[in-house]
Amino acid sequence: MRPGHLPALLFGIALAGPAGAAADIVDGSYGDAEGCHYAETGESSGADLFFLLNKDGVTTAASYCEFKGEAKQVGGATVVPAECHEEGYEETTPHELTLTPDNGGYTISFPDGTRWGPIMRCKK
Repeated sequence: MRPGHLPALLFGIALAGPAGAAADIVDGSYGDAEGCHYAETGESSGADLFFLLNKDGVTTAASYCEFKGEAKQVGGATVVPAECHEEGYEETTPHELTLTPDNGGYTISFPDGTRWGPIMRCKK
């Protein structure tokens, strides 16, 4: 897979990063069961597939998009600049991710039309 094709890549490991522009937008951790486990423990359960959205960015089993820059409201959604890193590649790829509130969670959309979600709030 070539760099820049993050939405198609969903297997591997995740990276961590500092808080970004969505800190005031995303008010907690949102994910599937495996992503919420990762949010709570900081460790992967070994699942080949998981999603986690928090104030820092979006983490999957094989990629991490760190929020960068200023978020902007577009209709009912929030568009956030992000730098994305795929497992196996050194470079990062800039993207604008769209976070759309969806039934108590969020749907994350990429410019190429790829959508993840809805990703629901993690229970404590």
